[in-house]
Amino acid sequence: MGDIKKVPLVFRKEKMLKIEDFEKETNYTGIYLLYGEETFLLDQQLKKIKKNFGELIKGINYITIDENNIQNLISDIETPAFGYPKKLIIAKNTGIFRRESKGKIGGASKELKDKINEYLKNNINIINEAVVLIFIEQEAEKNSIYNTIEKIGQICNFEEQKPFQIIKRLKILCNSYKVNVDEKTLQYLIEACGTNMQDLINEIRKLIEYAGENGKIVKEDIDKLCIKKIESVIFDLTDNLGQKKIKEAIEVLHNLIAEKEPIQKILITLYNHFKKLYFVKIAVANNKDIATSLNLKANQMFLVNKYKAQATGFKTPELRKIIQELQNLDYKYKIGLIDINIGLEAILCTYCS
Repeated sequence: MGDIKKVPLVFRKEKMLKIEDFEKETNYTGIYLLYGEETFLLDQQLKKIKKNFGELIKGINYITIDENNIQNLISDIETPAFGYPKKLIIAKNTGIFRRESKGKIGGASKELKDKINEYLKNNINIINEAVVLIFIEQEAEKNSIYNTIEKIGQICNFEEQKPFQIIKRLKILCNSYKVNVDEKTLQYLIEACGTNMQDLINEIRKLIEYAGENGKIVKEDIDKLCIKKIESVIFDLTDNLGQKKIKEAIEVLHNLIAEKEPIQKILITLYNHFKKLYFVKIAVANNKDIATSLNLKANQMFLVNKYKAQATGFKTPELRKIIQELQNLDYKYKIGLIDINIGLEAILCTYCS
């Protein structure tokens, strides 16, 4: 391949693919950059690409690149896939899309990055003909290589899915097994178990198995079968506190401890939760945006109303005092002055009764 004459750059019409559009692709060709926080969906697409490619023989028509051998990328592209029409190269976490600075970053010097960038620009038709080159990164700075791929290849940012997108995916999965579920129940599942797609797929599969064909998933099934995130349980605990249901709140706390949740983690999560409620009170009082005050991500906007509603159960000075007492408990526990379990129960009973 190294002897093939360079040809002019070929530009694609597409610049940034949506996840849904990329999932529809079946004819993979040229250069791709896939990155983002939604690693489950990204990994699913990578499996699909490998399956679509057919037989893969490592070192022949299948090459893996990382930060330790990124310097071999050009030679790997130019080496023929003996006996196969195309070669699949997966370049994962190479570091070449990180912000450039002095010295080496992620195994690639500025000189190497420039060399790779120039090679991609000048040999795109060769790559399109004989190679499928896929870069996979957790994050991708818009540096020179990014800009080049944007022009000659395709880029897909696997952003964390918003609740309505997650609900749509879970609904499709349930339908494929002929299991009924309404959107309100799926919304509750997200609130209880978080927005991580891998976790949600694991939980929905349990619920599908439990409901059975032609069955229906209901809220009670989620409470019975699913592993709730500690943040969701803390919401339940704080809901009880806001309604002055101390017995129920202590019961939630005891359940967390019984489930082997570290008490220090419970304390930290509870502290952060009360701090967020305090921020909500301040934001509302000053006509500030709650989502901005809480630094919520795009897929967490559903939490705004939950925090806002829960904050109404507490007065601002009360929240400030609870936060201070939780800080004091942490200090006293660390120097051996108090049992953290007893101290936590005492705070909840004293300030929320």
